[in-house]
Amino acid sequence: MSVFDNAAFERHERIVHCTDPVSGLRAIIAVHSTHRGPAAGGCRLWHYANANDAVTDVLRLSQGMSYKNAMAGLDLGGGKAVIMADPSQDVTEDQLRAFGRFVETLRGSYITAEDVGMTVEAMQIIASETRHVAGLPPEAGKAGGDPSPKTADGVFHGIRAAVAYRLERDSLEGLRVAVQGVGHVGANLCKALHDAGAKLWVADINESRVEHMCDAYGAQPLPLDEIITADVDVVAPCALGAVLNANTIAGLRTSIVAGAANNQLATDQDGQLLFNAGVLYAPDYVINAGGIINVACEYSASASDAEVDQRVEEIGARLKAIFEQSERLEVPTNVIADEMAKGLIGRGAGTKAH
Repeated sequence: MSVFDNAAFERHERIVHCTDPVSGLRAIIAVHSTHRGPAAGGCRLWHYANANDAVTDVLRLSQGMSYKNAMAGLDLGGGKAVIMADPSQDVTEDQLRAFGRFVETLRGSYITAEDVGMTVEAMQIIASETRHVAGLPPEAGKAGGDPSPKTADGVFHGIRAAVAYRLERDSLEGLRVAVQGVGHVGANLCKALHDAGAKLWVADINESRVEHMCDAYGAQPLPLDEIITADVDVVAPCALGAVLNANTIAGLRTSIVAGAANNQLATDQDGQLLFNAGVLYAPDYVINAGGIINVACEYSASASDAEVDQRVEEIGARLKAIFEQSERLEVPTNVIADEMAKGLIGRGAGTKAH
């Protein structure tokens, strides 16, 4: 199948297939839009069943970054990269250097950073080959470093906004939250929720992570196939995407879905199913923008760490405006957010290549 025929293509500006025979690197960089500025989005290290799955994933993630960056008020377009991991070995320094060289060939039209499977140390290796990278160790008081804690902070503020709107509660004391995925973002979110008095249920493919959440925050473990349909106040998907579909939505026993995962809806129509079911959905690319806000401020050296925190806190107010418009127009929140994002990107005026 041609990439142009992929349902996720959505008028991407550029797709670069990266292969380096010496290191064995196989990667894809997708640039969805540079209309607002250089395309920014993290690099994901993941084992895909086949190359078509990797293409679909990077296209969906790249488009989501265009929307995310626009809704966060950033002068950035949207892009994403995936490194196709070999399940039998860790990514090598030579592969990371090769990826950095491919990023450099785009001459600043794509800025990379951490995503699933990547670390600050990996970004430092990539930065040895290109300056178009963020998520590097910060100087004291300045933006930078692993963006995961900022992503978690934004999701926390988003959950507070959703709870205040739907449950009419200012306090999270006693709030029941099911967190699917307790990696870097999910674990930080669990800490913030625990500190605010929430009760936690958790699931992850890594049992040691689950055990740590139970020991540290008194969380209750649940099987992976039960966490989404747990009887709780909030379900927070913080792993991979497409977890909300016709089957899982039919089994939901929550009134709010608000989490960090990208592309939580399997299809756009699933937003309507959530709306019909009376479930308040926090659009993923709005609530999980804390990390990219940090990345943008680091790359442009435009804000201190404290100023980043202030901008991340604004995610709550942004979601409240979406919730209000959704209720007023009787339209799903994902549709409201998409229309806002498209207007901010200016797709109707065409894209601007760099």
